[in-house]
Amino acid sequence: MSDLPRDIEEEVLSRLPVTSLGEVRSTCKKWNTLTKGESFLKRHMCEGAEGASKKKQEQRQGMGMKVVMLLENRVSLMSVNLLYPSIEPIGNINADGVEISKIIHCDGLFLCITEDERVVVWNPYLGQTRWIDPRSCYHRFDRYALGYEKKKEQKKHKVLRFVNDYDPRVKHRVCEFEIYSLDSNSWKVVDVDPDHDWTTLFVHRGFSLKGNTYWFAREKLASSRIDVADFLICFDFETERFGPRLPLPFHGFVGDTVTLSSVREEQLAVLFQRNGAPAYTVKIWISTKIEPNAVSWSNLFLAVDMKPLIGVRFNNYAASFFVDEEEKLAVVLHKDRGSPGPTTRNTACILGDNGYFKQVDLGESTKHNCCFPLVSSYVPSSEQIKQPAPLGSQNTP
Repeated sequence: MSDLPRDIEEEVLSRLPVTSLGEVRSTCKKWNTLTKGESFLKRHMCEGAEGASKKKQEQRQGMGMKVVMLLENRVSLMSVNLLYPSIEPIGNINADGVEISKIIHCDGLFLCITEDERVVVWNPYLGQTRWIDPRSCYHRFDRYALGYEKKKEQKKHKVLRFVNDYDPRVKHRVCEFEIYSLDSNSWKVVDVDPDHDWTTLFVHRGFSLKGNTYWFAREKLASSRIDVADFLICFDFETERFGPRLPLPFHGFVGDTVTLSSVREEQLAVLFQRNGAPAYTVKIWISTKIEPNAVSWSNLFLAVDMKPLIGVRFNNYAASFFVDEEEKLAVVLHKDRGSPGPTTRNTACILGDNGYFKQVDLGESTKHNCCFPLVSSYVPSSEQIKQPAPLGSQNTP
């Protein structure tokens, strides 16, 4: 191919799937440069657009869905077939080969938190990463969000970092709210009331949708009560403020399982499973409207009693999921400690109406009480991750 004209070379390479781009770029410097150029990216995205109708038809038949999964601290692009249930890795897209503890997806970009509490923004489509240094230091109880604001039709991506917890190591509460701008490569402190009347659990990751991030939250406990108000809280990256309490279609208690997902990157989905009686029944709702200041919910999308199927509840720190709205199916990730033998397995439970249930094995888990599997939608993006200018270059003529 080295003797082919550049235009034909681009045409051939543009037909490769996104998971092959990493191998192509590592082949030679020429292909690395070519596949990151504007001309190639437009052509490659166009190839993807031309196949979109076929992919939609496949997805309506339960085939060809692509998601990103975090399993055992490794990130992979997975092909999901719900018609003949299977979930297969089609490419390891791990950011710089490090161990990842959390992933947050927004607009084709991923915010990855490593096991050693470092932070990197990553575009797997372009193979670009950007490590973010802290303003002072990171904290083990940090919550993160990735979002954007629009300025003149351009998206300006930002990272929210906040912590508001008592730390027994330092014997006082740590309270910090700050935003990092990928555009300016700088942190700034956000003016947020640290004494707001709600709280989110450290294990509940925020979910990004249309540039803003939503959390499941509860009223702060004034006592040992387990029956407290619960709701959604949104951080609006345009105003850089938390919004009002948004109602949920259920009322839960401390210890219940609640997780968030999205449908077509347009609506929010929420999964709920009660800890106390009546336990085991998983319920899922999908929003009909979702904005930083307002939400409305459809009727119940799905309700499945898990007791006769797996005999246990989903862990209230886990139950990452996604839905196929047209097929009326949900896929919930789970650590199965009841599998034959002493091992723990990562599994995907496929749930549907009228008792439909299938289980797909995702491999052994060596981390029994941590590193719960996560799943995220994924749409390739040609959004460039701007690299910070070299130190001192701002003063260079």
